[in-house]
Amino acid sequence: MTSPPDAGRTTRESDCVLCAQLGGEILWHDELLRVVLVGDEDHPGFCRVILNAHIGEMTDLPDAQRARLMNVVFAAESALRELLSPAKINLASLGNQVPHLHWHVIPRFMHDPHYPSPVWGARGKGSACVLPERFRERLAERLRANLEPVRP
Repeated sequence: MTSPPDAGRTTRESDCVLCAQLGGEILWHDELLRVVLVGDEDHPGFCRVILNAHIGEMTDLPDAQRARLMNVVFAAESALRELLSPAKINLASLGNQVPHLHWHVIPRFMHDPHYPSPVWGARGKGSACVLPERFRERLAERLRANLEPVRP
């Protein structure tokens, strides 16, 4: 069995945009991961959960780190659902353009510019949602409450 032409393709850390930049405004972080607010005008509330280490695939992570990463993805989804009540949350981990492990957590609304197509598809006639007051602070608070251990 032969490998596809791009099998094993990876970007060097020195060439990786997610190693060189934060990827958005940091809402929460620990030693393994960071959650950032992307700042997408068409899709306010669009977050990324980014692994701090330059690793390309979920199966390259030890089980505990893989579980921790997904727990943070689910915490981001939960916080966005609570604060924005979107029609749907899209979760995506592609890595085709940036082979550094990260998950997109995207609140979707029936009136958004791409609904019901993927956010990377052709733009339609919809408009971006208006975020509630203090959204960024409230989202960061929710992430901290869901992800940081309670101290006695």
